[in-house]
Amino acid sequence: MQGILTNLRATVMAGLAVTIVMVVVVRLLLGHGLALDRDWLAFLFRWLHVVSGIMWVGLLYYFNFVQMPSMAKIPDAQKPAIGQVIAPAVLWWFRWAAVATLATGLILAALNGYLADAVMLGLTDGGASTPIGIGMWLGTIMFLNVWLVIWPNQRKALGMVEASAEAKAAAARTAMLVSRTNTLLSLPMLYCMVAMQNGGFG
Repeated sequence: MQGILTNLRATVMAGLAVTIVMVVVVRLLLGHGLALDRDWLAFLFRWLHVVSGIMWVGLLYYFNFVQMPSMAKIPDAQKPAIGQVIAPAVLWWFRWAAVATLATGLILAALNGYLADAVMLGLTDGGASTPIGIGMWLGTIMFLNVWLVIWPNQRKALGMVEASAEAKAAAARTAMLVSRTNTLLSLPMLYCMVAMQNGGFG
């Protein structure tokens, strides 16, 4: 067991294996068999959407609640370790978790038949898809902020691309402000996602 837990890839694979075994055993015990219908496929994408969303928003909160506030307390001699090792790794997972979250969310909406209604903010279905539609649009704005603003500016700020000292400072500030914007948007976005199935709008 210790060998599994000392290797991240092995830990994740073990977690997936436990999940699969659990699903198979519970489905058999409840008499559902192993046939995987469209509803189960939609549930699978909901689960993948939640897992990738936790990774994305979790890293967003790590940046805003932990890394950025802590930078002023870190001695200058130690800051290169953050900028050259930790931040690039976090940004890789951050970017691709955003892609996975958006993709699985769109697939889920299509499988459940509310994609077009949600895009139209529920105007085509009497408001039934309004909460999820607002959440989807907020999530899409956050996704675009990650790829079109935060990532290009972080590349400059971290020295991944050539930039003057002034350009690096300006890029770091822009990335910070847009990251804070995404933190702001994450709260109503998450509310809308939960409200869709749980009556959060009354």
